[in-house]
Amino acid sequence: MTIITISTTGFAEVQHLSDTGRIFTAFLIITSFGTFAYAISVITSYIVDGEFKLYFKDMKVQQEITKLSGHVIVCGFGRNGSQSAHVLHSEKTKFVVVESSEEAFRQIKETYPNYLVILGDATQDDTLIRAGIKNARALITSLPIDSANLFVVLSSRVLNPKLKIITRASDDGSDKKLRRAGADNVIMPDKIGGGHMASLVTKPDIVEFWDFISAKDNMHINLEEIKFDELPESFKGKTIQDLDIRNLCGANIIGYKTMNGEYIINPAPNTLLSSGSKLFALGDNQQISKLKRLLNIKH
Repeated sequence: MTIITISTTGFAEVQHLSDTGRIFTAFLIITSFGTFAYAISVITSYIVDGEFKLYFKDMKVQQEITKLSGHVIVCGFGRNGSQSAHVLHSEKTKFVVVESSEEAFRQIKETYPNYLVILGDATQDDTLIRAGIKNARALITSLPIDSANLFVVLSSRVLNPKLKIITRASDDGSDKKLRRAGADNVIMPDKIGGGHMASLVTKPDIVEFWDFISAKDNMHINLEEIKFDELPESFKGKTIQDLDIRNLCGANIIGYKTMNGEYIINPAPNTLLSSGSKLFALGDNQQISKLKRLLNIKH
């Protein structure tokens, strides 16, 4: 009788019902119909409100992340994290944003639909693994609390020993701890901002000239990094003068980094290109393009 009633089949009574049985059946019908109506309203709301769509969209994002390799992970989408993400996007560098705030997570997806973003705590290993840390080439953590950044650095270094880790620090002394934890670079925005403002007083033209060169909105000037491993075999083991870059493409070699990490500004023409070294070339878009064609560099 219960199956016949809740399925609304409407066959005859299996056996004669008493008055109490009929009252029970009436409540059963009302309850079953109410449950069915509630279920329909929940499912409709789930679809109409976009939850169903968001679920499959999150699945699609996760599938895209699993296919990534050599990408950058940005932990935290605050002032520094969002700026890092925007620059990476403008440079057409693949990246994944990790955000712990559900409200900020939804805001990012609505405002920047092309960004790959996941919801989770970056201090947890599972979240970093979901972001593809094992296949990533770099991680930027700009969480507002130094201790949280420390946890991210420690976890990231264990999960991917070859990862380049860049972190933010607010308090004096935190930078040393973060470096000991495994960070390659520690940025202190307050100190950088204060030093920049002071330099605008003491050396305004130099600072403004550097800002002009390095501004992300300046699409005509490029400062290109050239790794020794990217050079054709015919160029390896030669000097900067042998490359003859200035005459062939118009760009200038303004810096050189040795395999030991030492920087040489305006290197001498007889500087020998050795394994593990890097060149830094300055020029406009046309000059840099010629340089890449000359050295057979694809990126």
